[in-house]
Amino acid sequence: MGTVSKLTGWWRNRSSAGKVELYTRWSFHFFMLVEAFAVLAALVPEAPAPVAGILVPVVTHSVLYGVLSSRALDWVLGRRERPVRLAVATAVLTAALAVALLVLRAAGTITHAGVTPSAVVNIVSFATGALTLCLSRVRHMACLPPGAAALVGCTAFATNPGAEAVGYTFGVFLSSLILTGACGFSSWLLKTVYELDHKRDLQAQLAVAEERLRFGRDLHDVMGRNLAVIALKSELAVQLARRERPEAVDQMVEVQRIARESQREVRDVVRGYREADLTAELEGARGVLSAAGMDCRVEVDAGRSLRPEVQSTLGWVVREATTNVLRHGDARSCLIRLTAPEADALTLVVENDGAPEAPAGPPGSGLAGLRERLAVLDGTLEAGPVGDGRFRLRARIPERHLRGLEARA
Repeated sequence: MGTVSKLTGWWRNRSSAGKVELYTRWSFHFFMLVEAFAVLAALVPEAPAPVAGILVPVVTHSVLYGVLSSRALDWVLGRRERPVRLAVATAVLTAALAVALLVLRAAGTITHAGVTPSAVVNIVSFATGALTLCLSRVRHMACLPPGAAALVGCTAFATNPGAEAVGYTFGVFLSSLILTGACGFSSWLLKTVYELDHKRDLQAQLAVAEERLRFGRDLHDVMGRNLAVIALKSELAVQLARRERPEAVDQMVEVQRIARESQREVRDVVRGYREADLTAELEGARGVLSAAGMDCRVEVDAGRSLRPEVQSTLGWVVREATTNVLRHGDARSCLIRLTAPEADALTLVVENDGAPEAPAGPPGSGLAGLRERLAVLDGTLEAGPVGDGRFRLRARIPERHLRGLEARA
């Protein structure tokens, strides 16, 4: 099992965008091999001597296709400059090979009728696919198939006028059209996936920033007026004390009262900021995970009302677990179950699939914070993989913290 995990970890530990990129890159590497084998197989019927000089350019063209595709994908993702020189070199070599094959066919050096059409169509169509990745506008991509067909058709008519030249034109046009569409769609898909992944991170950052602004606004509303009043009354008390007026004591008593009231209001703000409602968090988790395309099931069978501190703690567990499901792995289903067996403990389980075998980065502080919150209620937290790519988080609160609660209506 451990060996299998190591062999598949390189794939399962990648993000969804990383998986799409890896699949796309290896598809183009596979196309490179397909082109080389297709062209070389087309040249097999000919005698070695006539086509020996063209074998090296053919293999070079396949290698250029693979390198250009890789560099172009890096450009699409914004990791390097557009590979203009490499694209020009590929286009020039493609044109030279197509012209050379047509000339050899017209001169009778290539005798078999199917050799040149197969080789020319494969070389030109694969080249147009790679060049498509270097373009950003659809209308420019749409010009590649007719342009390639026109180039091959004109050369074919110049070297061997007739029906065979028409066949070259249509063959190159159709095959180039298919590969141009496939490569253009792959480029768009890869870029879109990464943009969605980036936007999801931005949304999380904006949510955090919005919450900080809300907390700062609430704290300012609570403390701003009170601190201004304290400053004014303290200054007034100083002036009265210098004049040995007895009203200075009254002002300081008022300052003390306002300071205590400010402490209470700050505690209320912090308490409201730090507490989480369990019902709201469960519904929020269901909505967020379902919106992310997951099958989320929430099962609540607690059988009784819960004290505010228990609800708040479990609400934080649900919130942190939901965040981890979204951030780590590639989950398709998630189960959130809350049960309270008699004379045992209140148990909250969050289990999802698509979890990586090993964490992608250093451990965060979220689970440690949950353990600290549960420790106040003598609770425990267990979290880790349970096999088959599943991850389970279990929080338990002892029964003694649930006694004396009213039964649900």
